[in-house]
Amino acid sequence: MLVAGIDSSTQSTKVVLCRGEDGTVVAEGSAPHPDGTEIDPEHWWQALGSAGRDLLERAEAVGVAAQQHGMVALDETGSVIRPAMLWNDIRSAPQASELVPELGGAAEWARRTGSVPTMSFTVTKLRWLAEREPENASRVHSVLLPHDWLTWRLGTRQVGTERGADPVTDRGDASGTGYFSPADGTWLPEIAKAALGRDVRLPRVAGPAEIAGETSWGAALSPGTGDNMGAALGLGLREGDVAVSIGTSGTAYAVTLRPTADPSGLVAGFADATGRFLPLVATVNAARVLTVTARMIGTDTAGLSDLALAAAPGAGGLTLLPYLDGERSPSRPAANGVLRGLTSTNGTPENLARAAVEAVLCSLADAIGYLAACGIGPRRIVLIGGAARSPAIRAIAPAIFGVPVTVPEPAEYVALGAARQAAWALARETAGTGAAGTGAAGAGAAGAGAPPEWPARAAETYTADPTPEVRERYAMLREDAAVWQL
Repeated sequence: MLVAGIDSSTQSTKVVLCRGEDGTVVAEGSAPHPDGTEIDPEHWWQALGSAGRDLLERAEAVGVAAQQHGMVALDETGSVIRPAMLWNDIRSAPQASELVPELGGAAEWARRTGSVPTMSFTVTKLRWLAEREPENASRVHSVLLPHDWLTWRLGTRQVGTERGADPVTDRGDASGTGYFSPADGTWLPEIAKAALGRDVRLPRVAGPAEIAGETSWGAALSPGTGDNMGAALGLGLREGDVAVSIGTSGTAYAVTLRPTADPSGLVAGFADATGRFLPLVATVNAARVLTVTARMIGTDTAGLSDLALAAAPGAGGLTLLPYLDGERSPSRPAANGVLRGLTSTNGTPENLARAAVEAVLCSLADAIGYLAACGIGPRRIVLIGGAARSPAIRAIAPAIFGVPVTVPEPAEYVALGAARQAAWALARETAGTGAAGTGAAGAGAAGAGAPPEWPARAAETYTADPTPEVRERYAMLREDAAVWQL
C-alpha cells in the first residue's frame, strides 16, 4: 500500500510517496512557489502538479498539509476572489489590535478560541479585507485555508462551475483561524461574521482519521491539516517533547492532552491532527535572518555556519535583535533588526555570523520559555527545519537552550505527517470502522484510535556548556528596543 503526503509551504510544494505500513519513502518530488506574502492559489495547484507528477497517481490515499492562517476567499461559484493572503502578510496588524477589545479583550479571545489573534491569523485578514477592499469583501461566499483549498481541488472534477464535494478542514488547521474553538471542536461563525461584516460559509470539520473525499484517480483523501500539525504527526511527537522548527518561520510546539488558553497571546492554543492539542509559539523571523546576514558579509549559509563556529560564544560582545520583518512573538509588527555592541575590533565576519545564529536561537529560546510559562516544560527538545541542517545551529542550540538537543535525520516531516494521516484514514476505512467524530477535548482521538506506528528516524543528540550570559544580553536588548520601537 502506497500513500502520498503533500507539504504546501510558503516556499514550495513537496510530495513524498511512502509505504503505508512503515512510512518508508519510496519517491519524492518538489516544485517552488513564487516569493511574497500573497499568492494566486493557482500557483500551489501548478506546483502540486509538477511535484506530484508520476507520484500521486500511484497512491491509494493522499493527505495535504499546508502553511497555516492563509486566507483563500471564494465567491458563490467557488472562484478565487483575490490572491491568498499568507501568514507572513503583516498588513492586518492594525485590524488585529481592533479585534481584540471587540470580543472583550485578550482573556476572552483565549477562552473562546484558545489564542489571542495577531496579524497572522485568518480572522484579522477578514477584517482587513472588509476595511481595505470592500468590493471584494462583498463577494465573499466562503473562506478556506490553503490545505482546505488544495484538498478540495484534489477531490473535485471541474466541469464549468460544478465543484463536486463540499470543502473540508480539520481541527488543527481550523484552530489557527481565530474563529474556531479547539476545546469544543466547533466553528465560531459569529466571530468570522463580525470580522468580515457578513455571513461566511466555512468548511466542514472532518474527524482526524476520516476519509474526506476521493481523487479523480480513485485515491482516498484524508482531511489534511496545518503544517505544524503535520510535522508533529510526522515526527511522532509525544507528551514531554518540544519541537523547535527553524524554517521560513520559527516555531516551538508540543502535543498535550488538554487545551491551552494563554491570555498573554504568546502561546497559541491550537489543536493537533489527532484529536489532542498543540500549543505553539511562532516567530516571523527565523532562517531568513541567516540568509540576510550571509548576504551582508558576502557568503552563503554554509559559509555563515563556518564563520559562526570560528567565533567565541557571545560574538565578541555583538548582540543582534532579529526582528527584521516585524515580529509576532512578541507582537511587534513595526519592529526591525537592531545590532548592539559594535566596535572597531569586534566587527568581524565571524562575530557577525555568530551573532545572527545566537539571535535566532535566543528568539526560539524565548518561545520555549513562553510554553514553560503555560506549564509545558520540555523533557526533550527536537530540532527540525531547513536551518537545523546547519552545523552552527546544531552546535550552538544546546548552549543557548541550556539543555541537550535531538536532531532527527533530515526529512520532509510535514509531508510525512500528511502521509501518515492518509495511511491512518485508509486503514480505518479498510477495517470498516467508519469515520471519526470531532468534538471536545480528545474526542477525535478516542474515536479514531491511534495513527499507524512508523519507526522513529535516526537522530543525533548535541550537548554544549550553557551560555546564559548570551541570553541575558539578548533579553536586555529585546526589552530596550521595545521602548524605542513602539
